[in-house]
Amino acid sequence: MNRVSAFRVVGTAIALFFGVSRMQGQQPPKPPPAAEEDEDENPFAPEPAPTLPAGMTGSDANDPRAKLTPGLYDAGEASMGIKHLALLKKPDAFQLGASDPDDPKVQKMLGQLRVGNASKMPKPMQLVVAQLAFGNSDFAFQGNHLFQGNFYGLSIYDISNPANTTSLTSLVCPGGQGDLSVYKNLLFMSVEMPNGRLDCGVEGFPADPPPPAGEEKKKKAPPPAQKDRFRGVRIFDISDIRNPKQVAAVQTCRGSHTHTLLIDPHDKDNVYIYVSGTSFVRQPEELAGCSGEKPDKDPDTALFRIEVIKVPVAAPQDAKVVSSPRLFIDPRTGALNGLNNGGTHGKKGAEKPADTNQCHDITVYSAIGLAAGACSGNGIVLDIKDPVHPKRVDAVNDPNYSYWHSASFSNDGTKVVFTDEWGGGLGARCRPNDPNKWGADAIFRLKDDKLSFASYYKLPAAQGDTENCVAHNGSLIPVPGRDIEAQAWYQGGISVVDFTDPAQPFEIAYFDRGPIDPKMLVLGGEWAAYWYNGYIYGSEIARGLDVFELTPTKFLTQNEIDAAKVIRVPELNVQNQQKIEWPPQLVVAKAYVDQLSRSQALPANRIAALQKAIQSAESSHMSQSKLAKLKRMAPSLEKSAAMAKSPADSARLHALADILKHPST
Repeated sequence: MNRVSAFRVVGTAIALFFGVSRMQGQQPPKPPPAAEEDEDENPFAPEPAPTLPAGMTGSDANDPRAKLTPGLYDAGEASMGIKHLALLKKPDAFQLGASDPDDPKVQKMLGQLRVGNASKMPKPMQLVVAQLAFGNSDFAFQGNHLFQGNFYGLSIYDISNPANTTSLTSLVCPGGQGDLSVYKNLLFMSVEMPNGRLDCGVEGFPADPPPPAGEEKKKKAPPPAQKDRFRGVRIFDISDIRNPKQVAAVQTCRGSHTHTLLIDPHDKDNVYIYVSGTSFVRQPEELAGCSGEKPDKDPDTALFRIEVIKVPVAAPQDAKVVSSPRLFIDPRTGALNGLNNGGTHGKKGAEKPADTNQCHDITVYSAIGLAAGACSGNGIVLDIKDPVHPKRVDAVNDPNYSYWHSASFSNDGTKVVFTDEWGGGLGARCRPNDPNKWGADAIFRLKDDKLSFASYYKLPAAQGDTENCVAHNGSLIPVPGRDIEAQAWYQGGISVVDFTDPAQPFEIAYFDRGPIDPKMLVLGGEWAAYWYNGYIYGSEIARGLDVFELTPTKFLTQNEIDAAKVIRVPELNVQNQQKIEWPPQLVVAKAYVDQLSRSQALPANRIAALQKAIQSAESSHMSQSKLAKLKRMAPSLEKSAAMAKSPADSARLHALADILKHPST
């Protein structure tokens, strides 16, 4: 989801209507009430959270975010350490254009989504499901361009002036979930739903014939084979940024819920795409070789694997699947279903262990030769030195995790943050009685390719019964000397967390809106919150595109923000994590000094002396005499590093000393 990933969103709704469980731990909306109920009552009013399990604690109902006023574009807002610069509403092309359930557009869209027997759904729910087909999803960035995915296509924005972001173009191309990545002149897009067509057509496919009498309650089969159906990864040429052209469409058996762009440092001619499919397996009549059987019935099943697509950069039309790694295999027995989830909870209580047969999202970190896979029932670590044949080197599960959704490495590769999308993004999971160990982040230490659990982090502010809220997509903020991540929580907004000490993560900034609707849970909120070249961008599922910047607080100084803004990258695909290296500039040194002051790693007189010396060097335009004074301060900092009480302070002292020896402008 990459990436609505829960927006797995539309995917979730589609799964319900297929009668297919797309993911472990994902709960559907509660069933509709009897038809004779009072029509004035809200048939989809959310159920209150159950009593907290013994020993668990919930979110803070006294937080200023807990009781914001509702609204679509006029909801109440609360923030700390984040300034909201702009909201660009979704383009008209990505609006259903109907607010009345009886509008013909609603029934037309339900048909395209294969929603059978929609007439049995209450009218308000029909409207909600139809709106899901137009939800915003994930981001990719290149230069001054932002690419925003949508279940109905994609939009491209000019962010050369982030506070005045402007729309360049939108491409209508249905198929969800619209997960994106970009490399040079190529743009990649995930397609998973059965309404996707090779030609990006909006007409979808004919509705399924009604089931025979007496078989209405049977498990719904995959849709009839269609030669023009597309489920997989689209490839566009964006040489003309205002007019993307599809140049390839690589089909896969389960479609592409998310994908990950991998750039092999040893292969300049090709890029690789790891495809994670989480939906039903299509019929072999539609794509040869596809099988949804269990491995004991068919060892060539399309379950229990990912796909690797090789894309020749100079000839993307020749892109093709080159391997299907069996990431879940038991190395001792060879069983394909070698991993199982360890979750204990779901909507209806206890969960039974289930085989892990899919990855939801994979983050690759080529600089360290590893990837972290969030694979429904497990978190896994992969060796990706051979990108075509990734190999699992470790796997973990957790009884407090319902659905392993996404992953982020710390910059030094010693930690991994996994998110748990309990409820699939469709549920309110941040209420006061929702345990703060469920639907949270799990932070692991990573050493010698092995994961060890450190702690949980969950959005600390309670959210309401009509706010879908659970851990979702985020990215690192490049503050030197600290591990900081901006993270989306759907209608819980954005939370910025410091996980430098993996055992004690804490929130340092946030932004939140009130619920879209106070009476019914309407899917919305931030799908992704990513830092890119000095700003945070939020993909708001229902509303559009948010632009933010950080502001100083007691948790984060202006020097630290300025040091983060020093880092500029030409492209950003968050699931293709790039190593951050800070230049030896004095603004970076000032950030380290602020951190050493905050932690009291140096006495106040030494902090003051450092601040004065750095300011003098800057004021003198880096005169040789002032630089010499800075250099003379370095040895004492290195001595202090050897005696520092924390590894983080020791690293900061060494890094500060290195800058003072040879500072640059």
